[in-house]
Amino acid sequence: MPSESQVKNNGSNFFSSGLRQRVDQLMDILYAGGVNNPMDSIEQISYLLFLRLLTEKDEVYASLDKKYVRIFSGRWARFAWGNFVTLAGDELFNTTRDAIESLHELPNLPEIGKLLFGRATLKIYDRPTLRAVIQGIEQMDLTATGGPDGGHDLKGDMYEYLLSKLSMSGTNGQFRTPRHIIDLIVELVNPQPGQRICDPACGTAGFLISAFSHILRQNTKPADLKRGHIDGSLLKPAQWKFLETQAFTGFDNDTNMVKIAILNLYLHQLERTRIEHFNPLTTGFGGVYPGERFDVILANPPFAGKVQDESILADLNYKLNTRATELLFLKWFVDHLAPGGRGGVIVPNGVLFGSTNAATKLREALLTECDLQAIINLPSGVFKPYAGVATAILIFQKGTPTKSVWFYDLGADGLSLDDKRTPIEANDIPDVLSKWPTREESTKSYRVPIEKIRENDWSLAAGRYRTVTAEAVNHDAPADILREVLKLESEIIQRGEALLAKIGGRR
Repeated sequence: MPSESQVKNNGSNFFSSGLRQRVDQLMDILYAGGVNNPMDSIEQISYLLFLRLLTEKDEVYASLDKKYVRIFSGRWARFAWGNFVTLAGDELFNTTRDAIESLHELPNLPEIGKLLFGRATLKIYDRPTLRAVIQGIEQMDLTATGGPDGGHDLKGDMYEYLLSKLSMSGTNGQFRTPRHIIDLIVELVNPQPGQRICDPACGTAGFLISAFSHILRQNTKPADLKRGHIDGSLLKPAQWKFLETQAFTGFDNDTNMVKIAILNLYLHQLERTRIEHFNPLTTGFGGVYPGERFDVILANPPFAGKVQDESILADLNYKLNTRATELLFLKWFVDHLAPGGRGGVIVPNGVLFGSTNAATKLREALLTECDLQAIINLPSGVFKPYAGVATAILIFQKGTPTKSVWFYDLGADGLSLDDKRTPIEANDIPDVLSKWPTREESTKSYRVPIEKIRENDWSLAAGRYRTVTAEAVNHDAPADILREVLKLESEIIQRGEALLAKIGGRR
C-alpha cells in the first residue's frame, strides 16, 4: 500500500477520498455477519467489486460505440450491477449467488473475468449483511483520483489497502511482502520497457504492479512527476501495447491468490496480464525444461514446506536432490532467466550458508552462472506480524560469472520491527539506493571478492566477511585509577563519620 507521505503528495488522495473508511466498514460488516476469515472477505468483495466495474465499463463502451455488443445483455442482463442494488432478502441472495457461480460462462466476458469467477461461490449467507456490503460498494466513489490533474487512479490504492487486511501467517511459508520492500527490489533491478517480467510465486501480484509503476515513472516527463502525474507519456505506442499484453507473467499454486492477483492487476490497468494457476516447481512449459525464459524475475517465494519427490520436475532437481522449496525456487530463477536477464528475489538466510550438498551446489551455480551483484540482509522483523524469519535480497544477472559480491546490512526499514510495524525515523533504504550505483563501501556495506567466497565453500553468510574494527579507547593509568578510588572511599568514610556524629548529638 502506498505510504501516507506518498499519497499526501496528491491533491485528492486515498486517505481523504473516503475509500479507506469504506474498506474498513466493509470488513467490519462481513466479520459481524459471519465471514470471519479475511481471505474470504477479500474474495467476496473482489467478486462484487469486479461486477460493478465490469458493468460500468460495459455501459461506457455501449455509449461510445453503437455496434458494441453488451456483456450484460439478453438472459445475462439481470446480472448487471444496478439490479443488485435494488434487491433484498432471499431474492438478493439467490440472484447474487447465481451471478457469481455462473458468470464465468458469460460469452463476452474477458478472459480475466473467467479466471476470477471460475469455481466461485457466494459465502455471505446472512441476507442483511449481503445487502449492506452491496450498498457499501455502491456508495464507493470509484472515480476518485489524486493529483491536481487527476493523474492518479485511487482504485488501485483502495484494493492495496484491502489486501493489507490479509493475515496468512505461515501458511506453507506464504505471507505478503511489504510494499516498500517490493519497491526497493524493483528499483535495484530496474526493469525496462520491452522486457518480459515474471513472478512465479506472484501472490497478490505486488511485484508485477510495482514493476509497471516503475516503468511508467521512468517514462513520465519530469514536470509531470513533480505534480504527481505518472502517466508513462514518453512510452511509444508499441511499448504501451507490449506492457499491456506481453510484459507481465504471474504464477501461483493458490487459487485464492490467483483471483486476488487478477483483480489487483485489473485495478492497476493490467487486465490483460498473463496470470496462471499452477506450481512452477512441478509443472513445466510444454514438456521442455526450462522452456520459457524471462528478462526479469522478481519474487518472494514460499520459504517453508517440502515438495513431494515424485512431483518435482526432474530437470529442475537434476543434481540437487532436494525437496526444499526455497532451494528449488532459486534454481528455477537461475534456469528461467534469459541471457543478460536480471533477478531480484528474497530468500531465507539458510540459503546463504546452509551446509547441505544441495545448498552448496546451488550457491556455486548462482555465483558461476550469474553475476551475484548484491546481497542485502534484511532485519528479521520485516515480515512481522506474519513471521520473524531472517531473510536477504539477492540481485543477480544471468550469463556472467561473479567477480565480487556487494553486501549491505539493512538494519532499519522505516518501520518498527515488532508486530505493530509502526513508522519510525530510522530507515536504511535511501542509503541502499544511494550507494547502489557505485557499490559504495561503508560501515553497513562491503565488497567480497569471489576468491574469498570460493575459499569458504561458497558460503554467503555475511558474518564470515564483515570486517570487525576495534575502536581504540584511552584509559587512565592503573595507579591514577587506584588513587581516585581511594580518594572516593576516604570521602565516603568522612561523610559517614560526620553523619554518625550528628545523629549521636541528637540523642
